[in-house]
Amino acid sequence: MNVFNAIAVVERLKKETKETRKQRYRRSRLDRYKAELIALKQEGASNAECQRWLRKNRIKVDHRTVGRWVEKNFNG
Repeated sequence: MNVFNAIAVVERLKKETKETRKQRYRRSRLDRYKAELIALKQEGASNAECQRWLRKNRIKVDHRTVGRWVEKNFNG
């Protein structure tokens, strides 16, 4: 007869939770245009203006996506 070991089960479940929550980084489509986007922001372009510039380069993203990307990658 097997004895239920609650401590071992909880430890295993916590480990599984930690693994599933581990953030996996995927490259953004915007990373390819990092220099251009930073230059546009330094010159005062808005996120919507950056979005329109990206659209002309066949990258379709929302202006809020541009805003989040800029927040992560641009300090200025």
